[in-house]
Amino acid sequence: MKSFAINPRLTIFPITIFALFTSFPILAAPKDANYDESKIPEFTLPNPLVMKDGAPVTSAEQWTSTRRGEILELFREHVYGHSPEKLPAGLSHKVIKNVPNFLNGKATMKEIRVLFTGKDDGPKMDILLIVPNNAKKPVPAFLGLNFAGNHTILADPRITLSQSWMRPNKTGIVDNKATEESRGASSSRWAVESIIDRGYALATIYYGDIDPDFDDDFQNGVQPIFYRDGQKKPAPNEWGSIGAWSWGLSRALDYFESDKDIDASKVAVLGHSRLGKTSLWAGAQDERFGIIISNDSGCGGAALSRRRFGEKVKRINTSFPHWFNDRFNEYNDNENALPVDQHELIALIAPRPIYIASASEDLWADPKGEFLSGKYAEPVYSLFGKKGLGTDTHPPVDQPKGDFIRYHVRTGKHDVTDFDWAQYLDFADRHFGPPSK
Repeated sequence: MKSFAINPRLTIFPITIFALFTSFPILAAPKDANYDESKIPEFTLPNPLVMKDGAPVTSAEQWTSTRRGEILELFREHVYGHSPEKLPAGLSHKVIKNVPNFLNGKATMKEIRVLFTGKDDGPKMDILLIVPNNAKKPVPAFLGLNFAGNHTILADPRITLSQSWMRPNKTGIVDNKATEESRGASSSRWAVESIIDRGYALATIYYGDIDPDFDDDFQNGVQPIFYRDGQKKPAPNEWGSIGAWSWGLSRALDYFESDKDIDASKVAVLGHSRLGKTSLWAGAQDERFGIIISNDSGCGGAALSRRRFGEKVKRINTSFPHWFNDRFNEYNDNENALPVDQHELIALIAPRPIYIASASEDLWADPKGEFLSGKYAEPVYSLFGKKGLGTDTHPPVDQPKGDFIRYHVRTGKHDVTDFDWAQYLDFADRHFGPPSK
């Protein structure tokens, strides 16, 4: 395996070469994808523990007061974009449905409508919230965006069928609209009863409520709410869709702070694939999230960009030009010029617990690169006395490793499975404490 160059300032890292990735199957690669470890270019990672002026970071106080803000600003400027600092005038929420006898009496289901400008006919998102009835309130919660509407996580007709624009090629989507056939279509990805039985609440939002997932020059999502006079799209260093989706997750957390059933200090934010990128960025920006979970987030998520393995920066910017800010295009086939890499995104979560998950057949998302980001974030966690992965070696499949940074590579494909959820529930029990019954 080809090693990579380490900046002398990176001698804080206890590892240099990882011969970790020889047992995973190689899938048919798109013509612009590299799945060969021997072809990974040499690279130097930016050091999270060296400040902009070259001074070393030696304490948690230095990280918190100075270095963390420097790195966060770099991600805003060069990758995800700046999100608005102020909330729109009139933003409000209201409960539009309450079903106390849900899941055969196990839970109460609520639907909360967040009106971004306070107008019923304006932009809005709907939160589906399922709360266990037999757990002591307030309860901890899992919060995640979904891909095809709240009604897809369970085939229960009492969940409102989404009226928002939908991406095509999904079950029950006709002319970019959901039909009754789509109810429960994504239920395999949401272990709803397991979550409720463990005493956690589950909240989810259709990501297209916040910003439809297509390149429309940002005319139909939340961005136009914030346009200045004469502005028609975000500036090159302002938010794209991932920034908008992350912003929406924080607005859900705002609501939880007012709901007596939810312990807003114990909310785990999670996401899969592009929504895993979103959960990471939400957790990096909003320190109120107690646990952050990235499931198969890949390029622009947990995977190191400089490895250029699987999906690369140019490919993601070409396929999905609306996800990141426009400045990120400067790094197409130019990853080494990035002033940050994704290990620093993981470091921004410190000292909060983070779970990074991969799948053995999902080489497009670069499982090894996801593991390495967690590994290279460990020195920042060490400043706070928190243990990281505890291994220099990529774990075998289905054998999770780590403490405040935890990782697994699961057998199988790009997906969310019951195995993943079992690990996330155990992780939440470890760091939040098991919910009281």
